[in-house]
Amino acid sequence: MKEKKQVAVSNRAKVIPIQLDATFFFERAVRSLDRYHYDKALKYFRRAVEYEPDNPVNHCNMAGILSEMGNYEESNRILSDVLGKLDPTMTECHFYMANNYANMEMYEAAEDALVQYLEEDAEGQFLDEAEEMMELLHYELERPPRQANVKSREGMYEHDQARTLLEEGKFVEAVRILEKIVEEQADFLAARNNLALAYYYMGLFDEGMKTIGDVLKLEPGNLHGLCNLAIFYQHAGRKEDLEQLLELLNKTYPFHHEHVFKLATTMGILGEHEAAYRHFQRLLKDAVLQQDPCLYHYTAVAATNIGKLDEAQRLWRQACKLDPDSDIPKYYLDQLERVRSGFEPAPTSYHYHLPFEEQFKLWEKSSGGLPDHLKRDPLVRSSFFWALRHGDRQTKLQVIQALGLIADSEVKDALKDFLLEPEEDDYLKRIAIFVLRTIGVHESLHAVLEGKAAVIDPNRMPSRLPVWDEKWQAVLEAALSRMNKHYDMVQQYDLLTLWVEYLSRVYPDVPKVNKIEPWAAALEYLTAKMHRRAISYHEVSQRYGTSISTVSKYAKWIDEACGIKEKMKSIFPKFGEFHRE
Repeated sequence: MKEKKQVAVSNRAKVIPIQLDATFFFERAVRSLDRYHYDKALKYFRRAVEYEPDNPVNHCNMAGILSEMGNYEESNRILSDVLGKLDPTMTECHFYMANNYANMEMYEAAEDALVQYLEEDAEGQFLDEAEEMMELLHYELERPPRQANVKSREGMYEHDQARTLLEEGKFVEAVRILEKIVEEQADFLAARNNLALAYYYMGLFDEGMKTIGDVLKLEPGNLHGLCNLAIFYQHAGRKEDLEQLLELLNKTYPFHHEHVFKLATTMGILGEHEAAYRHFQRLLKDAVLQQDPCLYHYTAVAATNIGKLDEAQRLWRQACKLDPDSDIPKYYLDQLERVRSGFEPAPTSYHYHLPFEEQFKLWEKSSGGLPDHLKRDPLVRSSFFWALRHGDRQTKLQVIQALGLIADSEVKDALKDFLLEPEEDDYLKRIAIFVLRTIGVHESLHAVLEGKAAVIDPNRMPSRLPVWDEKWQAVLEAALSRMNKHYDMVQQYDLLTLWVEYLSRVYPDVPKVNKIEPWAAALEYLTAKMHRRAISYHEVSQRYGTSISTVSKYAKWIDEACGIKEKMKSIFPKFGEFHRE
């Protein structure tokens, strides 16, 4: 009789539990959708709805799949439920329904839904598409379509103007326009979102956060508002709030290209590079967007951060082909090799421009000052405005000088506001006053100096001297005019301070100024020495057209009165901090 075989007793295999929730099925649906497996995607979206029946986004996703599959009637039933039972503010559902009705050749119903969309949607995200559909309905109905009071066009001209100003980095002007639009049209959410961004670019973080809060009170599901809020949370270090919001954004699967791009860049900025890569890949499937070198750059940045280095190389090479005159893709291709070698971390900037530090290096090498394209670059400008409010002392000093090279109305407003900040350093404020005077602001300036409100008279030098002689001013102007291209703003300001200090110490026994140039040359010589710049009496006397002996004599008088070595420790205490070599 054969012996029965028994199953050997073995250790049980470890079972890893799978957490079945809405996120699980949402991710499966997205994966299926990317592969054009609509049946599977629909099945998974249905399961996501079962787990989160109150989430309108899941229902809209399901309606979108049904529409792709040609089941327009069921799609519209779901969209109608979203508007009637879940979230009546999702006005885009009317546009989706109009599309479905048009596909069913129910043109009257399509017209009704389209008019309702145009009259209720404040942002106008599908405005162009809606106008194209109106033209189609005109043809199909054989009559002019009904006129709609397009809500999103209210204030559109001003809003477009503000957006242009934002793109040019003119944030103060944009804020003025956007604040007026929001005051007059409280439900213009696109204007509120752009106002929040303008505040953020200017370093006005609290104002930006409040504005985003107003957007989400009016429309809790506003994608632009949610994305902006996530960036604000990251800046504020609110990790728990950010994690909750990221959970929601990871479940979001927008259909409109503008929304996909906003979500993709936001996820990239937040370090969610896998999600960013997935959304950018979706955009690259569009034939029109395949001609945009910026999109290849964004996708390449995401690919680099998730270890797809060969893919990143291919993408940046394509960007080079589309934009052969640009240094941007070439720079990142070079950096990619350093990433491969382990010498550099992956780039994290999702902006199509050279890193700010690289641009600053180019500026420093340029003899022509700050290039025009940098003056106009909104990211560079926002970096300056942000640093003026939140940077350390040395950074603020550098920024004040850089703003003096831009010298437009935005800069003047920013520096004037800086003078009124009670917590800011008085030395930095005096540099800012000097910069303002240098760039042509000659009216009275209001400032908080030494803890007290002050008015800086345009015709008075910053001193306690009872008079200011025209010859003294001429000496100053002679020196500054020659120093303009060779010395930075701080060094020019230090020359001014030295001259005022000398005159104050010897007053009223001020030597008679018969010739302007020797005094100006002496001031430049001493200022250069204080800043450890190589200079000689011979060099400076030649440039000012005067004698070495006279320059030497006047420099000695100023040194004896002020004590230059001591001055480097007292009157110029910041010298050691800002000008180490």
